[in-house]
Amino acid sequence: MTEKTLDCSDLDRIMGKALTPWSLKDELHNNDFRRWAQAMHYPNLLHYDHDYAAVSRFGRLVAPQSFTIAAAEGHGACPAGYGLIPDSHLIFGGDEWWFYGPRLFAGDRVSHEKIPFDYVVKDTKFAGPTCFQRGDNNYYKQDGTLFAKQRSTAIRYNPAYAVEMAAKEHATEPVWTDEELKDVETRKLAFIDALHELGHAKRHWSSVQVGDKIAVRVMGPHSVASFATEWRAYLMNLWGSAHRNTDCDPVKLGYVGEMAAWEMDPVLEKYNPEATDGGYIGPSRGHMFKRWAQFVGMPREYGYGASMGAWILDYLGGWAGEWGWVVHCNSQYRAPALVGDITVMTGEVTGKQVDDHARSIVEVKVRMANQLGATLATGIAEIELLA
Repeated sequence: MTEKTLDCSDLDRIMGKALTPWSLKDELHNNDFRRWAQAMHYPNLLHYDHDYAAVSRFGRLVAPQSFTIAAAEGHGACPAGYGLIPDSHLIFGGDEWWFYGPRLFAGDRVSHEKIPFDYVVKDTKFAGPTCFQRGDNNYYKQDGTLFAKQRSTAIRYNPAYAVEMAAKEHATEPVWTDEELKDVETRKLAFIDALHELGHAKRHWSSVQVGDKIAVRVMGPHSVASFATEWRAYLMNLWGSAHRNTDCDPVKLGYVGEMAAWEMDPVLEKYNPEATDGGYIGPSRGHMFKRWAQFVGMPREYGYGASMGAWILDYLGGWAGEWGWVVHCNSQYRAPALVGDITVMTGEVTGKQVDDHARSIVEVKVRMANQLGATLATGIAEIELLA
């Protein structure tokens, strides 16, 4: 076997240097929030039902905290995937979020600042030499308020190495019986019922105890259709939706072979936008086409890492309720959600404190697994509740 190498020498020159700012062309709309909640499988009435939201503390529809990523370029991965690594591909490795407020409503505008942060190269069982690169995404409202920060982790690797080292036993999609699917749908109601039970009520810090469990959230079975629905809810993916720039040209970043087609090419989009649509062509198509999933070392079609992060934020936000606030969340993605699998999320309160800002904070640990019990993601978050 030849020695595996990964040339990351170009990255040193770009660390800490801001990329071109990015923004959508239009104001946010209530239907953007509805589309997002639907795509993220998040049945929280606060984000899609007009009548319910009208009698909430907000008096109108409000975006989930996870919606921030829908208004970003590249799911927030651009500064974490910037710089040339020849013959490489990228998957998501994690997200750390800080939320400062205020919330997002229809009529708001978001601008996105991107700054490469750091990187480290490690040897992995997945693909041999692998670059774990991080980048900061700062999100501003139209008045200049910094309302959220995301530190995204990208995993950059040579897909040929991943194919060589990949296990083949997961290539076959599981088959679910009708009875098993009924059971999955029944299990989904635990989280939905918990949302409805809390409703507009206030979850108080004083009523929460260390060791409290959050209602289990079950999602799936995932499918190409559900992944496509997710893809369409990211506003950057809509034809003509954004003021695009040339920072993240996959050829200049070293993407390999057929995965180097440029999603959202600002020039080609005006001529033949379907050729720039990552749902069909480009580095993201492995999510929806088995051939291209296996080309980058995945066993079959796989979900979006950014969506996994959104699922975690929604899980936490749903538990906190409309009076609560996810202050900080740090999540690591260990494996993707694959077509045919379900995702099972569990959470537990692991700490309580009043922080230096006199906020009543609870710490919650989250685990995401598939139907076999394999861990897909872990996270730890701080959530502000009313005293």
